[in-house]
Amino acid sequence: MKILVTGAAGFIGFFVSKKLLENGHAVVCLDNINAYYDKNLKYDRLAQLGIAPNEAEEYNKPVQSLSQTNFSFVRLNLEDRQALSELFKREKFDVVCNLAAQAGVRYSLENPEAYVDSNIVGFLNILENCRHHKIKHLVYASSSSVYGLNSKVPFETTDSVDNPISLYAATKKSNELMAHTYSHLYGFATTGLRFFTVYGPWGRPDMAMFLFTDAILKGKPIKVFNHGNLERDFTYVDDITEGVVRIIELPINKRKNPDVLYKIYNIGNNNSVKLMDFIKAIEDTLSIEAKKEMLPMQAGDVTRTWANVDPLIKDYGYQPNTSIKKGVKEFIDWYKSYY
Repeated sequence: MKILVTGAAGFIGFFVSKKLLENGHAVVCLDNINAYYDKNLKYDRLAQLGIAPNEAEEYNKPVQSLSQTNFSFVRLNLEDRQALSELFKREKFDVVCNLAAQAGVRYSLENPEAYVDSNIVGFLNILENCRHHKIKHLVYASSSSVYGLNSKVPFETTDSVDNPISLYAATKKSNELMAHTYSHLYGFATTGLRFFTVYGPWGRPDMAMFLFTDAILKGKPIKVFNHGNLERDFTYVDDITEGVVRIIELPINKRKNPDVLYKIYNIGNNNSVKLMDFIKAIEDTLSIEAKKEMLPMQAGDVTRTWANVDPLIKDYGYQPNTSIKKGVKEFIDWYKSYY
């Protein structure tokens, strides 16, 4: 298949693109390489796929991979309607995997416009191009943040998501509603994936795994919010990638209930881990005890996340199996090598 992956210079997008290439697909990727975090990390991810950093700097210029015959990249904003339409017209994709978004709960409190531009206007442009260019299946990133202050655990996709507590979460719920409308009106399949806390090598510098490791190795205190009384469904990136790729690869007519075009799944580790246990795994791997700065809850944050992934297991055979101990070690090995 020929597959468009948006957000390919991002953490999950990089791994999904890599796996699709390994499985023999033709992959075209786009990313706007914004400055939300270190651009060099994004360019270095692309370099792993054969895209020279200097070649990826120019907007709207297709770049062929130096190492992958079936891979090309273009730097492009999802808000750029004309450029996006030209890309769809030129490439004639079979499936689109939209992982591009302005990420981060707390950043959305400071820069709301960036979230509306990328996550709502940009997503509308993706939907419109899927409609006009007869895309068979759109797989897109939603987020566990849509559950807001939901106190029932584990979280299920049948739970109410009517009370988001950050603009980021609101944009992700908007994506789900928009996808439902387009599936209903225009008859193409859309599958939304509510990602839980993803970690692993090449991870984002604003995420807990990165922040904790970096601070501990530099002898700085780590910030522990809600005085450590937090739990997260930490999910290793390889498990997430396996699930996303299975969904992309399965033809619509071969999946369960193929007549149901709009679907939403949780994708996580099917488990909730205490934050202090996660920190302990990092400390044990580094053989360093962290200096901890205990702080109150942050605005827009939630106490606990835990994904029920039974529907994904049932429909796609999804099976996350990477332990926290192994996942933490993989990240730290990468971090020490990279930095």
